[in-house]
Amino acid sequence: MALDRITLSTFRNHRSSRLEGTGRLNLLVGENGAGKTNVLEAISLFAPGRGLRRAALPEMAASVGQNDSQDRGFAVSALLDPGDGAEPVRIGTGIDPARPGRRIVHVNEAEASAASLGEWLAIGWLTPAMDRLFADSASARRRYMDRLALALDPAHARIAARYEAALRERNRLLAEEREAETQWLDAIEAQLAEAGAALAAGRALLVERLSAELAALPEQPFARPALAYLHGGPMEAEALAAALRGGRARDRAAQRTLTGPHRDELEVTMAESGAGTGRPAAQCSTGEQKALLIGLVLAQARLATKLSGETPLVLLDEIAAHLDETRRQALFRVLDDLGCQAFMTGTDAGVFAALGPSAMNLAVDAGHVRPL
Repeated sequence: MALDRITLSTFRNHRSSRLEGTGRLNLLVGENGAGKTNVLEAISLFAPGRGLRRAALPEMAASVGQNDSQDRGFAVSALLDPGDGAEPVRIGTGIDPARPGRRIVHVNEAEASAASLGEWLAIGWLTPAMDRLFADSASARRRYMDRLALALDPAHARIAARYEAALRERNRLLAEEREAETQWLDAIEAQLAEAGAALAAGRALLVERLSAELAALPEQPFARPALAYLHGGPMEAEALAAALRGGRARDRAAQRTLTGPHRDELEVTMAESGAGTGRPAAQCSTGEQKALLIGLVLAQARLATKLSGETPLVLLDEIAAHLDETRRQALFRVLDDLGCQAFMTGTDAGVFAALGPSAMNLAVDAGHVRPL
């Protein structure tokens, strides 16, 4: 899978940008604030979900005109080459200014759902904001698990949405002053337990498969993470429903549901680091945490390739930060060996010299993209 002829129309600071003639390894170079990350964010919208910034749709509309940004929509499109001699697929997404809260998706000019994008392309990314993943809240790590699971199974998003809807409804009933009708709570809890069991099963399978890929990664100068999935409740639907029924009084007092996969945690430790083996990721140095994250991204890419037979798209924002020369060169070699298409950003093209002449170098300046 590879993207080309990527166009951004009134997207953040890009009034009209086009990336054409892209290769497997693509570098976007420019000063801070030039719009490099905006390009990666636009590409990340070719996956289900809210993109790499998790921004609201209206926030992505171009800010190039202070007075008209609220009236604008945006559009992002690309040509997807599925390989094997198949015809390219035109994919696009954006918002209509008349309906700024609704995301529109097109595949070959036909309207489609955002969830269906996962059937065409798997995308993984690493951004500076993710450097705090291990020190962040458990909810941030749950979102991370769900995004990785989504790249492997597009149905995971629908399961998560059903769970969240049922969870909100149960919490609403628990917060009412009068006792909620038992039959109504039974029905809501049955829905919550069914979706919760499926959600937990997807996360558990993801962690199991990622752990196997991490163990199989070749020797490289990156810290190897060890993963553990800590469950926030029973894994089976029947047992979860029983736990919810038995916990009603406690949950009503707390005004929220205290059992279920919304209480899950992803535990990450250092798998191989001499004396540092077994150390929690949150206690590692900034460089070690970056290396752990890169290990996860590479394992995800290998897993996605193994399951689908197609290499995923990888977006790496300011990837050279906190990496020494040895680790940078090792990363470029691994990306080349994976055969995936990657888009990277940086402020200094010289830092990426090891990519060699095969890389497509693009300059980004004030929302404009041109060959470097």
